[in-house]
Amino acid sequence: TKEAKEKATSELNKLKLMSSMSAEATVVRNYVDWLLKAPWKKRSKVLKDLSQAEEVLEEDHYGLDKVKERILEYLAVQLRVKRLKGPILCLVGPPGVGKTSLGQSIARATNRKFVRMSLGGVRDEAEIRGHRRTYIGSMPGKIIQNLAKTTVRNPLFLLDEVDKMAMDFRGDPSSALLEVLDPEQNSSFADHYLEVDFDLSDVMFVCTANSLNIPAPLLDRMEVIRIPGYTEDEKLNIATRYLIPKQMKENGLRDEELSISRSAVLDVIQHYTRESGVRNLEREISKICRKVVKSQLLKPKDSEIRMTPKGIEKYLGVRRFRHGMADDNDEVGQVTGLAWTEMGGELLTIEGAVVPGKGKLIHTGQLGDVMTESIQAAMTVVRSRAAVLGIDPDFHQKFDVHIHVPEGATPKDGPSAGVGMCTALVSALTDIPVKGGIAMTGEITLRGEVLPIGGLKEKLLAAHRGGIKTVLIPHENEKDLVEIPKNIKDKLDIVPVKWIDQVLGVALQHVPVPEAKSEVGKTEADGPKKDDKSTDIVRPH
Repeated sequence: TKEAKEKATSELNKLKLMSSMSAEATVVRNYVDWLLKAPWKKRSKVLKDLSQAEEVLEEDHYGLDKVKERILEYLAVQLRVKRLKGPILCLVGPPGVGKTSLGQSIARATNRKFVRMSLGGVRDEAEIRGHRRTYIGSMPGKIIQNLAKTTVRNPLFLLDEVDKMAMDFRGDPSSALLEVLDPEQNSSFADHYLEVDFDLSDVMFVCTANSLNIPAPLLDRMEVIRIPGYTEDEKLNIATRYLIPKQMKENGLRDEELSISRSAVLDVIQHYTRESGVRNLEREISKICRKVVKSQLLKPKDSEIRMTPKGIEKYLGVRRFRHGMADDNDEVGQVTGLAWTEMGGELLTIEGAVVPGKGKLIHTGQLGDVMTESIQAAMTVVRSRAAVLGIDPDFHQKFDVHIHVPEGATPKDGPSAGVGMCTALVSALTDIPVKGGIAMTGEITLRGEVLPIGGLKEKLLAAHRGGIKTVLIPHENEKDLVEIPKNIKDKLDIVPVKWIDQVLGVALQHVPVPEAKSEVGKTEADGPKKDDKSTDIVRPH
């Protein structure tokens, strides 16, 4: 640029007047070197063939239709508009779903050079903007350094693990990224070392993160694309199309030496891995390949080794997970909830118990503030409907109520277990078992209304993985079912609910019987009637 040229000329004029042995001369020479290294004008020719780009994306990744659609939209617009600002995408999803490799795939599809910068643990603002030249050994920031390596000004720049950035006394790197990722500002990015503005508007930035724990101003500048976990069918296709050929090649196995049947791969997915992505699945396939190579070298065989579900245990050991781990037995006070974590969806067991006491509400299982408040809301719902549910209205004075959410060592939080808490309480107080094979999710209000939740796809995938047959979801989340794969919807009985009464009607073995009016209005002074066989809590039989 004109500004950079003037700056370089000015520094060279200074250098002429200096002694070549002086320390300042070395600093000036380094500075001019960096000015010359920075790619001010050189661009790589961006691919404008939509069908070819689509082929590349399909070849590298299975599924992920939303992301592919967004990239193709960008390329389509680029065909019409010559000067188009690069989109700033943020791929959010659990580990092992292919966020980083998707960045490489997008670079290949658009014919851009690929550069990756990991932000995990970065806590210094100078990593982004560089150090001023007054410091000894100062250099430009990683943005300019990486662009200088690629030698072009329009690469695909992957900012990996953007949610893992930290901040300390040296500054806040996430605030420094605001300028980099703002399409309105990044045409004049100011690096502290260069001292002249650099145009980043041609760069296509793609960020990756496991969660949206990203500062709000930074999140606002990015277009978030969620990548949910894979279904069993998708994992099966990914394994047969990509992972098995890749691992066989890496372990030096020829096609005629090993064949793994689809049923064997499914057995590995169901009993040796429990994840949203495919990282552990690849490790298990690699383990099979290594053991086959070892056995071939020790006892060479002419025939091909055929891997079936029966032979898997010989190579991978005892099964680690029980597929369909949900309890099929009808239990009193035990409900299966659905949770969403950075690792994807999980099944969450919620236990409720009632013991004689003075009305204490106990909650255990490392529950966060929001979840604790959900228990209190559920308790109020039960108390306000006690008569309708056939529960002694004074139960909260005579009994201690305990809610426990295993596993005790794992911290849990969020409002979406409210419906499960309420169902567990009603079941424990009325002694009516909760049907096995049912899972539920939803926030609850004091009026007993079921409010919508997030992460529905991940939760339904977890329910399917866990062998759940029926899932109760908030009525307002019914519109999100469009995004759920058809094979998952076909295997699950999904019931949208709006009120807690509907939840209890489906989840409990039978609906609680309301107390008789005379019972509700009776005071302690009246004493029990002659034929009254009620205990402290009226339990229907």
